[in-house]
Amino acid sequence: MISTTNLSVQFGKRVLFDEVNVTFKKGNCYGIIGANGSGKSTFLKILSGKINPNSGNVFIEPNRRLSVLEQNQNEFDEHETLKTTIMGNRALFEIKKEMDDLYSKSDFNDDDGVRVGELQNKFEEMDGWNAESDAASLLSQLGVSEDLHYTKMSEIEPKIKVRVLLAQALFGNPDILIMDEPTNNLDFETINWLQNFLINYENTVIVVSHDRHFLDSVCTHISDIDFGKISHYTGNYSFWYQSSQLALKQKAQQNKKAEEKKKELEDFIARFSANVAKSKQATSRKKMIEKLNIEEIRPSSRRYPGIIFEKERDSGDQILTIENLTINDDIKNLNLILNKEDKLVLFSKDSKITSNFYHTILNDNNHNSIKWGSTISKSFIPNDNDSYFDKDMNLIDWLRQWTNDDEERKEDYIRGFLGKMIFSGDEALKSCKVLSGGEKVRCMLSKMMMEKSNFLLFDDPTNHLDLETITALNNSLIKFKGNIVLTTQDFEFANSVGNRVFEIGTKGYIDKLMKFGDYLNDPKVNEQRDLIY
Repeated sequence: MISTTNLSVQFGKRVLFDEVNVTFKKGNCYGIIGANGSGKSTFLKILSGKINPNSGNVFIEPNRRLSVLEQNQNEFDEHETLKTTIMGNRALFEIKKEMDDLYSKSDFNDDDGVRVGELQNKFEEMDGWNAESDAASLLSQLGVSEDLHYTKMSEIEPKIKVRVLLAQALFGNPDILIMDEPTNNLDFETINWLQNFLINYENTVIVVSHDRHFLDSVCTHISDIDFGKISHYTGNYSFWYQSSQLALKQKAQQNKKAEEKKKELEDFIARFSANVAKSKQATSRKKMIEKLNIEEIRPSSRRYPGIIFEKERDSGDQILTIENLTINDDIKNLNLILNKEDKLVLFSKDSKITSNFYHTILNDNNHNSIKWGSTISKSFIPNDNDSYFDKDMNLIDWLRQWTNDDEERKEDYIRGFLGKMIFSGDEALKSCKVLSGGEKVRCMLSKMMMEKSNFLLFDDPTNHLDLETITALNNSLIKFKGNIVLTTQDFEFANSVGNRVFEIGTKGYIDKLMKFGDYLNDPKVNEQRDLIY
């Protein structure tokens, strides 16, 4: 168990936490949620002892080991991957290091022998003799091949580093596991492995993530940061979101009778409980859903952006035809015909392939292999959008660059699109040079809404976005009646928006008219996938 007592944190005049009293119990997985800037990562750092609160305390039960998924990928560059993994159990690692140092002494004496004996007893109690084999097994399960186990961290690519750091956090079955955005830079297979691991994990897990499918799969509780407090809600993210929206709706209907509100909430809990019971979610495994009650359901203060994509005109019958396309001499003979209202999930194990695909179809106008329909108007949000924000101008002038006539150039018109993305009042006058990653994506969404195109393209749009914006964007794209090509590491996003999957490997491609989840779980498709890489 880990808990806080009267914990308060303040930066200048800004209060993040005001006398927070909260307890995280064994056997539960808590998903920490909150708006951007609410203090999610700060709270995890306080729990792990990396920063101190202004007042209050963090209490950890005696003899309980806490492990943290490290965010600094370069911290262990001088160590081999296997050694880095074992360092996740710091006490075990230090005992092993002291034993090795003693054994390497040229003047080893009787006192050293006594000390080694003491250390060996502790080492055996901690199952230290199996540490290397356990660490190697964990690395292999996370997709770190055996030939890399003795390679220095500085010599492996960033995506593999993330997996090693994940193995480090999981190593040795810690009593309390703290993870900040654990799914970042992981592929779907590794995320699925991690989900299954955490579903069966019997200790305490505290996680911050913007991956809704991940939160739904592993969380028994949602811990919401709101108004400087933290409140636990039984259930996963979907339950919290749907119930808070229902409560908000009921709050707006002030004249609704209390009995009617109670019946509506009880019916909602019953429906949600039935759905969870049919799934593999942690909430079902722990049977926590049975403890849900209407007193827990409260409206949230969250502000959700208003994302609505309208089309200036409908598209004709010809959308996009690709014949025998070659990309950078690595990818050859791609063929694709998009039909009306196709929403394509563009997918590859190598993100460079998908980014090059977007660049080629959008920028190579002389390419004979690419034929766009004459009625198609396109809007694109790239993975790296920094080049759009290289001029020092306020957001109104920034968005004005993409207007077409005098009416559109008026400030009120432009502010309308910025306001939908929660850039209101003076926020719209801030310089685009000082925007965060999430704010840049929100500006790009304002631009996309204003362009009113009938063909939308997204290369990893959920990077840097908070859950509120991701949810609003997701819902909007489900409703959009035009064409979409989408690349994302967010399973829920891909599965709910897409109706077709196009996966590109270095040795071929796969084109399937099916939902993304069905695609990943189809044994025949997986046999084909092995052949294209």
